[in-house]
Amino acid sequence: MKILVCISHVPDTTSKINFSDNNTKFDSNGVQFVINPYDEFALTRAMWFKEKQGATVTVATVGNASTEPTLRKALAIGADDAIRVNAEALDGFTVAKELAEVVKNGGYDLVLAGKESIDYNGGMVPAMLAALLDFNFVNACIGLEIEGDKATISREIDGGKEMLEANLPLIIAGQKGLVEEKDLRIPNMRGIMMARQKPLTIVESSNGNTTTSIVSFEKQPAKSACKLVAADNLDELISLLHNEAKVI
Repeated sequence: MKILVCISHVPDTTSKINFSDNNTKFDSNGVQFVINPYDEFALTRAMWFKEKQGATVTVATVGNASTEPTLRKALAIGADDAIRVNAEALDGFTVAKELAEVVKNGGYDLVLAGKESIDYNGGMVPAMLAALLDFNFVNACIGLEIEGDKATISREIDGGKEMLEANLPLIIAGQKGLVEEKDLRIPNMRGIMMARQKPLTIVESSNGNTTTSIVSFEKQPAKSACKLVAADNLDELISLLHNEAKVI
């Protein structure tokens, strides 16, 4: 079984975010980048299939050379090889089109991705990728087993979970539950050294220009100061809830 894991190169949530050029560009100076956490769940599940069923695992991303340390981390975790599509990840459709070419050229049976990236939270790429390839697709996946060319999948729905069966080729958009956080892998020294020897292939964009442009970014407004109200001062509490919070 050949598995492709789609990796997003995203800012660490502890990083301070700023914009430049009149708020039209993301300022990456001083920002620490990591593997998108949802993609890390997918990668960890792929490693289980590699160890238990002899699958081969390739990781891929769309981006410039700055994304390569993130791919190397995925290789250190245990992926066999990596692919970087040399194009800017300007929108979800562009990324999906680029990854579709990677899947077509690689002949993958199973494509694993996170349900969304934590930078833009678009949640578009896995479904678009499935539509472009005409693959079976399951979103919000919290469990996956493969036997031959058949998959048993559980996914989260309102009020519970749904059990599904599907044939390969298949695209999965995973989340926490696909593996637990305690099962996520930290690269060890041996893995880091081996990652330096593993192939990282760079392919050029095959889809031309994007049809989306960024108008501007805007930060969320700063939180206002907390107001404390004495427990016996109900009149002030009601006034604040009515006139300022406007919830009553």
